[in-house]
Amino acid sequence: MNKINQHEVTLAHANKEDFPSMKKELQKAFTAGVIEAFGDAQAGPIPPDEAIDESFHANENIVFHILRNGEKAGGVVIKINPETHHNSVDLLYISSSSHGRGIGQAAWKAIEAQYPETIVWEVVTPYFEKRNIHFYVNKCGFQIVEFYHLRHPGPNAPREAHQGNEPLAPEEFEFFKFEKVMKKKGSNV
Repeated sequence: MNKINQHEVTLAHANKEDFPSMKKELQKAFTAGVIEAFGDAQAGPIPPDEAIDESFHANENIVFHILRNGEKAGGVVIKINPETHHNSVDLLYISSSSHGRGIGQAAWKAIEAQYPETIVWEVVTPYFEKRNIHFYVNKCGFQIVEFYHLRHPGPNAPREAHQGNEPLAPEEFEFFKFEKVMKKKGSNV
């Protein structure tokens, strides 16, 4: 349990029946970042339905609601590797109506507390998403460790550099990879 501004922030496992409403909230939150960066949203939902569905339904992923005083305020999809303890965040969002209240930082502390054996946390976010960069680096203690781009594609980058005659937009392949080292392997610290 983490308290921020007198509000209790906790995690609760999400059910498959919750995924459609979570997807809608996630897309609303992510679209706000695109509008902030580019002035308008691109055609289609952000992230695309297929990417969210794949994340929600991947066998190795765990989906949580982020609760503020017992009320839904966001969600997170994480992947836990019980062998290496190198864990990752696939998706994390705070509902648009809950931004700016410290809920994200309290949620991150709840995630860390839920998985104390983690050696390293990883997350990838688009290059233009200044709110995410600020959040992960300045609020949660992550460091930028890699920049994926056309000549150094990330593991999930589109295979084709062009779609038809049109080049891909940078937001389709430019991402920062962040890591937060929690403890050295074999260390009790």
